[in-house]
Amino acid sequence: MKITVLGTGSVGVVFAGRLMDLGYEVMIGTRNVTESLSRTTGDGYGGPPFSSWYDVHKQVKLGTFAEASAFGEVVINATRGGASVAALKLAGESNLNNKVLIDVANPLDFSKGMPPVLLPELCNTNSLGEEIQRTFPRVKVVKALNTMLCSLMVNPVMINGGDHNVFICGNDSDAKASVIELLKHFGWEMQNILDLGDITASRGTEMILPLWLRVMGTVGTAAFNFRIVK
Repeated sequence: MKITVLGTGSVGVVFAGRLMDLGYEVMIGTRNVTESLSRTTGDGYGGPPFSSWYDVHKQVKLGTFAEASAFGEVVINATRGGASVAALKLAGESNLNNKVLIDVANPLDFSKGMPPVLLPELCNTNSLGEEIQRTFPRVKVVKALNTMLCSLMVNPVMINGGDHNVFICGNDSDAKASVIELLKHFGWEMQNILDLGDITASRGTEMILPLWLRVMGTVGTAAFNFRIVK
């Protein structure tokens, strides 16, 4: 299967690297290829500059948002949440139509420093997941994996033997089923994948982020997740 990852930040490269290791054909998309390859600073989370990462991941194809979106059968949105809709417009509606788009981004506003807040126009009565679905009605948007550290998204066994929860939601049941299969390939157990319903449930999963950030600050690590106990 060909999978596109949009975004060359820490989340995007984690997805691209893991998918490559699992045997998928991967293309990573960026706004400006030359600029991304000339970047000399790290990702802000201890990771290397994108150019250094790409030097050792040459099996991953690289192109613009539009080129990458045309390549993939499935598209993963790992762009910065506040700019995701604009990035997807650059990707091109015709390149995205009828494809499954896994949205792992969060609409965080860092303008006033840490901890960030959710963008007011994309919370409570709206969400990034809904905004993407509304803007691209023929795209099969599935919100997933946005409630945890990116390395945990693609490798759940790194904590508690993988026994913790991932939430998904979306309007298309077949699209959600295909995302569940990918999650299982990452190592998620079926009993830990919770389908919360249609895309409006992304309001709730995105609003977990303010709590997640506070928990991270309290426990001193981002390597944790939530588990539903009944």
